[in-house]
Amino acid sequence: MSSSKIIVGYVVALGAVAMVLKAAPVQAVPAYAEQTGQNCAACHVGGFGPELTPFGREFKIRGYTMRSGKSVPVSAMLVGSFLNTARAQSAPPADGYKTNNNLAFDQGSLFLAGGIGQHVGGLAQFTYDGIGKAWSWDNLDLRLVNTGTIGSADVVYGLSVNNNPTVQDPWNTTPAWGYPYTGSGLAPSPGAAPLLSGGLAQAVLGATAYAWIDQKFYLEAGGYSTPSVGTLRWLGSDPIGPGDIDGVAPYGRFAYQQTKGNGTLEVGAFALHAGLWPGRDRSTGLTDRFTDYGLDASYINSFASGDTLAFNGRWTHEKFHLDGSCALAVNEGSIAPGTDNCADGSLDEIHGDAAYYFKNRLGVTVGASNISGTTNPLLYANNRIPGPGSTALTGEISYSPTGGDNPPLGKRVNLRVGAQYTLFTSFNGAAHNYDGQGTDAWDNNSLRVYAWVAF
Repeated sequence: MSSSKIIVGYVVALGAVAMVLKAAPVQAVPAYAEQTGQNCAACHVGGFGPELTPFGREFKIRGYTMRSGKSVPVSAMLVGSFLNTARAQSAPPADGYKTNNNLAFDQGSLFLAGGIGQHVGGLAQFTYDGIGKAWSWDNLDLRLVNTGTIGSADVVYGLSVNNNPTVQDPWNTTPAWGYPYTGSGLAPSPGAAPLLSGGLAQAVLGATAYAWIDQKFYLEAGGYSTPSVGTLRWLGSDPIGPGDIDGVAPYGRFAYQQTKGNGTLEVGAFALHAGLWPGRDRSTGLTDRFTDYGLDASYINSFASGDTLAFNGRWTHEKFHLDGSCALAVNEGSIAPGTDNCADGSLDEIHGDAAYYFKNRLGVTVGASNISGTTNPLLYANNRIPGPGSTALTGEISYSPTGGDNPPLGKRVNLRVGAQYTLFTSFNGAAHNYDGQGTDAWDNNSLRVYAWVAF
């Protein structure tokens, strides 16, 4: 087996998993609207999830426990779409689909969501992947919360048990809840991404403790480990691909939020360090080590007219040392011992999006993302230029007829329809002929028309 298949097969798989999970739809949960007595626009920008308003952030930080009356803590969600790419893909992107112009049932989810008393609440999502045709656990965020004071400052403090670093985060700047909020697993996506950008989603379980001080300062710290192979298989997750965390992977988060004029500004930072046994293979005694850290910022301004303007941005830097993968490749004879620059390097991901919603119904969003990093002829052996570089621009128009102050179908039914166009100016290292087979970055441009209903 070639070195590209051993090293690239593991590490680029992390990037592919991250990009697919990043493209998976994320959620608005009508059970919370019933519980709080508020319509979806109170918690969600544009009247539909998942982007949170300052009130929605407060609801999440307080453990999903705010309530105005009785509620049924069960919700469901369905997403379907049509996808066209500028050039037909070289092979069908999944079993049962064509190389282009695919109509798909993307996802169906069941949620258990709500609070119990004043101190316990959470979200547990179970998802049927309509493309992969399989059930699995999805986002999990279970909380234990309390309140107190430090001097004259009010404090909310708590514990989150969750299965994806950043899924517990109340801002839509971090990867788990970042834009685009819905996507298709049939669409072409770049092969590299930081581990924190979805690479551990639903493959780990962790606990983080946090404090929200004076509704301004957010502090969080905790760690993640990997469940057993049998447990992950039972839950429907890949137990091998991401690898097995060596001990505990620490995670930390800081954010500062402040009212600025009629809007709310947030700036923050985050970090994760993980040592992974590649493919759960411990025979070499060496792990692959990832250190991710970054900065983020957001701004939301709700106008008296009922319109909303929102910005989100983040930068993530990753440094990796793939000693375990390299040692396995040496043992299998695919690369020579002592090969220079076997698979060490770095990645940088920059992401930003801006949205304007008219009366919480009609929304226009533009987004941009860029992945860059060190070149490596072994790690990126399948790219004509051996680097990870990919740049994408996304434009979207959406309409949520149920997003206003008086939803016509009540608080329990929410609908969004929309169209997205994604344009690539570079893909997997180059703009032209990036794979050596004559494929250009813009051949992967895609138009997606979707319908998304939650109830």
